[in-house]
Amino acid sequence: MMPLSPRMKDSVQERPETDAGPPLAVVLKGYPRLSETFIAQELKALQDRGFRFDIWSLRRPYDDRTHPIHDQIHARCAYLPEYLHEAPLRVLRGLARACRLPGFRRALTVFLRDLARDRTRNRIRRFGQAAVLAAELPGETRFLYVHFLHTPASTARYAGLMRGIAWGFSAHAKDIWTIPDWEKREKIAEARFGVTCTASGAAHLAGLAPDGRDGQARISLAYHGLDLSRFPPPPQRGARPGPLTILSVGRLVEKKGYDDLLAALALLPATLDWRLVQIGGGARAKALAAEAEARGLSRRIDWRGKRDQRDVIAAMREADFFVLPSKIARDGDRDGLPNVLMEAASQELPCISTAVSAIPEFLRDGQEGLLVPPSDPAALAAAILRLAEDPTLAATLGRASRQRLVAEFGMEAGITRIAELLTAGLGQAAPAESDASAAPTASAPIDGATSLARVP
Repeated sequence: MMPLSPRMKDSVQERPETDAGPPLAVVLKGYPRLSETFIAQELKALQDRGFRFDIWSLRRPYDDRTHPIHDQIHARCAYLPEYLHEAPLRVLRGLARACRLPGFRRALTVFLRDLARDRTRNRIRRFGQAAVLAAELPGETRFLYVHFLHTPASTARYAGLMRGIAWGFSAHAKDIWTIPDWEKREKIAEARFGVTCTASGAAHLAGLAPDGRDGQARISLAYHGLDLSRFPPPPQRGARPGPLTILSVGRLVEKKGYDDLLAALALLPATLDWRLVQIGGGARAKALAAEAEARGLSRRIDWRGKRDQRDVIAAMREADFFVLPSKIARDGDRDGLPNVLMEAASQELPCISTAVSAIPEFLRDGQEGLLVPPSDPAALAAAILRLAEDPTLAATLGRASRQRLVAEFGMEAGITRIAELLTAGLGQAAPAESDASAAPTASAPIDGATSLARVP
């Protein structure tokens, strides 16, 4: 894990005692993160609509840079102890304060029931983080809004029960498909609302809603969309000298399918002059570089690692087309609707991707892009060759993808729905099903235990 940059360290400052906390707390797994521009975009949009919130992160940042949009988010960020043994006094003080809160007994009962079905250190860590969160939340906090239904939602759920305040969630991809149904079902039953960014995810979660309730009403579909005001107009595209430039942007993890892309590139005819620019870091970086070397592709590939959004957009403006070969990983993890596809469409960059998860909800095969089956290098190679040999088709698909983006995948509709749900949540009483319904007890942060930082 990378330490905070010097700029971020310099910005850390304690909240003044006279500064009342905002009514909304946003709970995230990590902040800021280069791979989660969709969260940053949403937070900036909510801020612009007048929502006041603090950010509570389960992990410190591990990227060595941030996106420009992070500079525009003014919320203060508190980092919970990522590993309980690293901050034992803070955790003990949090537990001591949390056990006096009105809903602690109910939270402990729920946690022990969960632990019986999930006997992991991860589960214990979430309860410890929840105790710190419940103890350190400002007394003015009235609602918790959490991104990701797996571990962040567990922390928010336990803390909400302890404090007697309600919570809602936004689910995305891995968190939907890699946790057991019992856990999703119970969280949906307790949350005030659930939002997700794909139709397939919304249908799955709605089917897990409690008996006798309208799952479609409890689970809302809200595409992230794209704030086009943050992107330049598309460049003039046409024939250019040099090799065909293929761009791909994504983390180097199994679900992104980069092993399939390397296999596809190895199938391209020797007469095709091409180069691949790949942006993104990840656990498989060394393995993929070794595979490229073994296939004799290394001299054609530019592994650029992590880059901020300015570099990504610049690369999109210089590329001939974009490839993202997503697939379902062995543990069930998969993409939702990758924002990077919409970013490519904003620049009229023709896209090749796979018919997996929610990608076909945005790109329709032969209309806004080319879609191939996941884990099919031969089909992927054929699609690359097709666009390479038909620049007219490539230009048509690029223009059509931007038109669909503008017409149906703008940011405002999804933000409006989330804002409505948060407004309702902030105005509602706490849960009535347990002793967690007692009025929340005001609690100032534990002395010296947390730092609230304005993170650039």
